[in-house]
This record gives sequence, structure tokens and C-alpha cells, in this order.
Amino acid sequence: MTTSATITPLRNEVGLGLVLMVLSVLISPIIDIFAKLAVTAVPATEITFVRLLFQMTVLGPICLLRGTLLDVTVRKMGLHAARGLLMAITMIAFVTPLAVMEVADAIAIFFVEPIILTILGSIFLKETIGWRRYTACGVGFLGSLLVIQPSLQEVGPIALLPIVAAFSLALFFLLTRLVAQKEDPWSMQFYAGLWGALFSGLLLLAGGRLGIAILTPIVPDMANTLYIAGAAVAATVAGVLGVYAYRSAPASTLAPLQYLEIVSATILGWFVFGHLPDAVKWLGIAIIIASGLYVIWRERKLNRTATTPPVSTPI
Repeated sequence: MTTSATITPLRNEVGLGLVLMVLSVLISPIIDIFAKLAVTAVPATEITFVRLLFQMTVLGPICLLRGTLLDVTVRKMGLHAARGLLMAITMIAFVTPLAVMEVADAIAIFFVEPIILTILGSIFLKETIGWRRYTACGVGFLGSLLVIQPSLQEVGPIALLPIVAAFSLALFFLLTRLVAQKEDPWSMQFYAGLWGALFSGLLLLAGGRLGIAILTPIVPDMANTLYIAGAAVAATVAGVLGVYAYRSAPASTLAPLQYLEIVSATILGWFVFGHLPDAVKWLGIAIIIASGLYVIWRERKLNRTATTPPVSTPI
């Protein structure tokens, strides 16, 4: 028997986390495409409420069959409530500007989130982060700036809302990392949907009573109903994949991979809305891809170095 046999599963788990995270971020822009199609007619808060209500409804029976739905304590429920609130804030703050911004542009601004998450992970979770991964985060962020060519003069202060979404999502993922090691991913997503739907539902109720237009619910037509339903399905799938990813690998390792979302967002945005990036944006996309691939390569190299002993010594 050699020492390498006892640590191989860890390497496999990190690799699985990387794969699941890539799948999650490639699916995520589908949510935003559907949301952009709907938000010109339906308030962002209503879209958020329906998405989270759908998530809760679909996952509830699965959790009951798995026998994990009632495995909660007051502390766990508090964390679930906090995640639900952060999820609702993230969705509302991101979907609202899609009425006037291209999906790829909003996502590009939003990509300060992995940097925030990486820093929060090192501070609160004590995760070890080398300068190379910090550099990869920074390079990916610069690439995202090239994609968006941000200008407050073009769309006004609403362009700052994706930054609000980025910070709240970073906190959401931080809590996910804390909870995911001991919680069933399906029940985690159920309770996030439950509390998120509750918070967004209360906003709609208050908005309707106070006459606040952006918070007043409406009855959508058939097309917008299908758009919202599509966003809800994609969000549920991407959310479960994300939870399993963070259960398998450190947040600091997975965070830079979220930059890959800009690639699929750009492709889908061109296909659906005819928004084709110019040369500068293509350069930014190339930088984002390069930084993401470097992170994957670096992680694999570190795992090989850490888990392969120079001499196989019998024990």
C-alpha cells in the first residue's frame, strides 16, 4: 500500500467540481436570455418570484422522497433564509437592467463577483489562494471590461445594478460553501427558493399596495409566460449543478471559472438578439477564456504535485 492511494479521491472530487461548475455557468446565460425577453413587459421582481416559486415546487417532492426536507435546525433555517434573501436580491438587481442592456454587457459588469468571492473565501473560509489564481482573477476581470466597454453615459446609473447583484451573489456562494458540506444540495436549493420567493412575493405585495410600478405584478401573456418558465427551468438546473460543484471543490478554485459564462452569453445574445461583439470585445472574450483555462491547468498541476509522492513507500 502506498500513501497516494489515500488521497486520490480528493483529486477526483475537485475535478468533478470543476466540470459541474463549467456546466452550470454555460447554462446560466439561458436564464438571462429568457429574462431579457420578458423584462420589458413583466417586472423583474415578478420574474424572480415565479422563478423561485417554480424552483421550490419542483424540488419539494424530490426532497420529500430523499427524506432530507425536515432535516433542519433553527441555525440551518436561518442560513437558508439568508441564502434565499441574497438570491432574490441578486436576481432582481441583475434582471432589472436587462430591459436596457445587452445580456453580455450586464454579465461583464457582473463579473466582479468572482473577485469578491475569491477574497471573501480567503478571509472567512481561510482558503489558501496563491498569487497565480489572484492574477487569473484580475486578468479575467480586465477581459470582461474589454467585453463591455462600460459607460454610465450610455445607460445611466442602472448600469451599477449588476455590481449590486455581484456582491450579493458572492455572499450567497460564501454561505453555500459553509452549508454545502453537511446539507443535501436538493434541500438547499428548495429552501433558497422558498425564502427567496417569500421575500420577492412580499416586495410584490408591498409594491402593489403602494402603487410602485416596478414592483406591481401583472398578468403576463402567453409568450412572456413561456419566457419566465424557461428561465425558471434553466435556473433550477444551473443552481443544483452549482451546489454540487461547491460541495466538491473550494470556492477560490471555482470562482474564476464563472468567467466562461460570458462566452455562452455572447453567443446566445448574438443568436437571439443579433448583438455581435466587435473586435475589442472578441479580444476580451479571448482573455477570459485564457484565464479560465489557466486556472484549470494550475489546479490540476497543484493536485498532481500534492497527491503524488516522490517514492512509493510501503506502509
